[in-house]
Amino acid sequence: MKRRIGMLTAGGDCPGLNAAIRGVAKAAYEMFDETEIVGFHDGYRGLIEGDYSEMKRSQFSGILTLGGTILGTSRTPFRNMRVIEEDNVDKVKAMKSTYEKLKLDCLVTLGGNGTHKTANLLSEEGLNVIGLPKTIDNDIFGTDFTFGFHTAVDIATDVIDRIHTTAASHGRCMVIEIMGNKAGWLTLYSGLAGGADVLLLPEIPYDLNKVAESVEKRANSKKAFSIIAVAEGAMDKKEAKMKRKEREAYRAENGFSNISTRLAKDLSALLGVEARAVIPGHMQRGGSPSAYDRVLSTQFGVHAAELIRDKTYGYTVALSGNQVIHNKLSDIAGIPKLVPEDDQMIDLARHMGITFGD
Repeated sequence: MKRRIGMLTAGGDCPGLNAAIRGVAKAAYEMFDETEIVGFHDGYRGLIEGDYSEMKRSQFSGILTLGGTILGTSRTPFRNMRVIEEDNVDKVKAMKSTYEKLKLDCLVTLGGNGTHKTANLLSEEGLNVIGLPKTIDNDIFGTDFTFGFHTAVDIATDVIDRIHTTAASHGRCMVIEIMGNKAGWLTLYSGLAGGADVLLLPEIPYDLNKVAESVEKRANSKKAFSIIAVAEGAMDKKEAKMKRKEREAYRAENGFSNISTRLAKDLSALLGVEARAVIPGHMQRGGSPSAYDRVLSTQFGVHAAELIRDKTYGYTVALSGNQVIHNKLSDIAGIPKLVPEDDQMIDLARHMGITFGD
C-alpha cells in the first residue's frame, strides 16, 4: 500500500506543530509499504505557488521538542481565497492544480480557524483533506483542546507568577495582556493558574468602574497590589455595542493602542494607584511544547495517519474527553469556540472571588 501525502502549516505558529508533523509522518511510515511526503513551504502560499519539498524520513527525527514549524507558515486569509487580486492568480484553481500535479493522495493541513475554513473549501472542491487543530487560543469548535494551548497557558502563567512578586514588592496594580483576540480561554486558564484577581475576556464586556471597585476593595483589605489578566480582545460595555469598524474608529479617535496600557492608564487616573501594563506578546507562541502538547500533538498526528489509511477524508482531528476523534470539516469550519458565560470555569473563578468586570 502506497500513500503520497502533502502537509502544510498555516496561520500563526505555536508549540506542537513539529510534534504533530512528526506524528503523521512516523505513523505513515509504519502503516504503509511506501510513504512519500511533500511539505509545502509557508502554508497555503506554498500550495498556491507550487513551492514545496520532497521530504526525507530523516527530516522528521529530532523535531518532537522543537518549537515553530519546519515547514514555515504564513497567513492567507480565507476571505481572499476566491478573490483574484493584482497578481491575477486564481488561488483555488492553483491549489487544485498543484495537488493534482503532485499526484497527492491526501493533504494534511495544520492550523486554526482560517486554515480549517480553507481546508473545508478544498474538500468541497474534491480534494482529499484532513485537518489538525492548532492554536494557542483553543477556539476551534468540536475539540476540547487544541495543541499549543497548554504550552501557552504554562508560559502565560509563568509571566503572571513573576509579575506577582514585583507587584507585591512595589504595591502596584499590574495589568497583564494575554493573547486572545476573540476567545478568552488562554486568559481564563492562565489567570486562574496564576492567581489573578481580575479576569477580562472578549466574551464578557467589562465596566471600568467594576474593575476599579475590585482593585479598591483589595487595597481597603490591606492587600497592596492587584493582578489583572486581560485578553488582548477584551472590550468595555460601550465598545461591545459597536460594530467592528465603529469600534476601530472609536479607538483610533481616542488614541487607544492596546488594552493593557489603556486599562492601566484608566485605573491610575480613576484611583490614583500606580498601575503598569505588561505585554508578553509572542513569547506565548514560542519555544518548546510542553509534555502535554507533545503527547496531544502525537496523538492527533497518528490519528490523521489512521484516517489516511482508511481513506476517511474531509475530517479534522479532535479531542473529546480522553478520546481522539474526528469531526467533519463542514461541521466545524468557521464556527469559533468562545467561552460561554455559564462555563464551569467562569463559575469556579467567581466562587474564588475573581471579578470579570461585569
